[in-house]
Amino acid sequence: MKSHVPFVLISLFVLTVFSVLADTRSFSIDYENNCFRKDGKPFQYISGSIHYSRISRDYWKDRLLKMYMTGLNAIQVYVPWNFHETIQGVLNFSGDRDLEYFLNLANQTGLLVILRPGPYICAEWEMGGLPAWLLHKPNIILRSADAEYLQAVSDWLAVLLTKMKPWLYQNGGNIISVQVENEYGSYFACDYNYMRHLHTLFRLFLGEDVILFTTDGNTDKEMICGTLEGLYATIDFGTDTNITTAFNRQRRFEPKGPLVNSEFYTGWLDHWGDKHASVDTEKVSKMLGEMLVMGASVNMYMFEGGTNFGYWNGADYDTRFQSVVTSYDYNAPLSEAGDPTDKLFAIRDIIKTFRDIPVGPMPPATPKLAYGFVTLLKVGNISSLLDTLSPQGPVRSQYPLTFEEVKHYYGFMLYRTTLPRNVPEPTPLISPLNGIRDRAYISVNGVYLGFMERDTTLVMNVTGRQGDQLDILVENMGRINFGTYINDNKGLLGNLILGNDVLTDWLIYPLDINTAVVSGWLQSDHSEVLPGPELEPGDGPMIYSGTLKTKGLAWDSFLKLNGWTKGQVWVNGVNLGRYWPQRGPQETLYVPGPFLNATQPNIITVLELERAPSHGRILFMDRPQLDNTGQKT
Repeated sequence: MKSHVPFVLISLFVLTVFSVLADTRSFSIDYENNCFRKDGKPFQYISGSIHYSRISRDYWKDRLLKMYMTGLNAIQVYVPWNFHETIQGVLNFSGDRDLEYFLNLANQTGLLVILRPGPYICAEWEMGGLPAWLLHKPNIILRSADAEYLQAVSDWLAVLLTKMKPWLYQNGGNIISVQVENEYGSYFACDYNYMRHLHTLFRLFLGEDVILFTTDGNTDKEMICGTLEGLYATIDFGTDTNITTAFNRQRRFEPKGPLVNSEFYTGWLDHWGDKHASVDTEKVSKMLGEMLVMGASVNMYMFEGGTNFGYWNGADYDTRFQSVVTSYDYNAPLSEAGDPTDKLFAIRDIIKTFRDIPVGPMPPATPKLAYGFVTLLKVGNISSLLDTLSPQGPVRSQYPLTFEEVKHYYGFMLYRTTLPRNVPEPTPLISPLNGIRDRAYISVNGVYLGFMERDTTLVMNVTGRQGDQLDILVENMGRINFGTYINDNKGLLGNLILGNDVLTDWLIYPLDINTAVVSGWLQSDHSEVLPGPELEPGDGPMIYSGTLKTKGLAWDSFLKLNGWTKGQVWVNGVNLGRYWPQRGPQETLYVPGPFLNATQPNIITVLELERAPSHGRILFMDRPQLDNTGQKT
């Protein structure tokens, strides 16, 4: 026993030291002097948004260091619920979802954290971060006091906020404030009971000392519905806004305390078919300086945008559905690939007039390499690969079921039935209730006929004989992340009608393409493709595969699919996201170096949905192309 005493004493001493340090740490609002106070001293934060879910874990430290060297003293972080609980009850905080590891890296770098745990986050992220399994209840009212929604939220926050409590600044961590919900005033529900419930939950799990705040847009309506007594009200706006007008609006809802712009827009998002968005560097830096002179605390959204890897992009709905592109470059100070831009250096020049910034050079851009062309070979069409892509077999249903009803939330499902009669003349196949969510690729007996698309292409002509196999591959292009229509079910919503016949007796195949790719089942030299009609390259949904040899260097690159139409790409089993060069503006997909293998062949898998070029080549470049607006097809 005697030999253990020193260890016990040392342990008690360390715990005591940490306890004393925690007791002396504080972060609060000084309402008399209209400022934050950190450890009793006035404090102004200069922050930037970064999304760990959009950046390779291997690059988290690099991006955080660049933000620190710019002169930022804080970062702002969203937590996407669906990224951590994709399947109800199955929680994942490991690997690229290791939030606490990310917070620790920020802490080691010297950055405070403004945490935005939702439960809704918007962020141009799939369904605004809400899990699609919430839609199992057909009429659930999301972001409201709906009993089933509140129960799911309560269960999630009990886990997340318990994990976050030790990271609060007053507990020895680096989280200085926590946002409750997100821009709630822009949502139709305006449900104060919901906000009160969240307020109670946050206080229950985080305690009374942490600053809880709201963020809302620069209108009275948004501030009225988004704010709540007990939550500090902040505002967001960009370079097209009069600063004085905006902060006067914040003052009407928060007469005392610091001025805060929680989302100062350094750039903007892109939708497929849009012109690439940009915000003038001089306007951003000038306006940042003007806000800092006023003593305001400012968070720049985004500072590093990153990438919508996999199926994680969101979508908007104004007059029609608009899917967000794969790149979330955002025209931010750090590019999609984490490279410092002229905007970053202009911002740093402003910051250094307000505070001492770290001494030393800015970390350089990560190295890029143009690996050149890779030729892909056809593995097979989707219909011939169903045993591999949907090993559990089909769900049988008289009428179409949605993705959510089948509990297959992302990517693709194939709906199969037969033609009920002979249709020798072109006969319209119709989705009468605009039920294509979001794109459908139509084949009869393996012959690709064309596509139907939400809001725009709801009819196409079909011919064939009674009993012919009708395959409809439906793509979920990302659930709506903002506004009234976030209850965005996917698949075939409602019946399809061929002429006067309602199509029935469906076989519905959920396609787990990610697993098939990771398992190596879709490589051109491994696949056993069932015989079928001879098809020209790229006729309809096809899988292609090839290998890239990097010759000892695993550096960042950018993948261009010249002549390809629309689809999805995987590198070594990692889903890079969607490509759609015909729609634009994004022409290249970002390939982080950590996704590549320096010494082994890298497996490239492409799902082309419409038509591949006869040459079958893809090109790895050393620079991105994000601003080419293609044909609006």
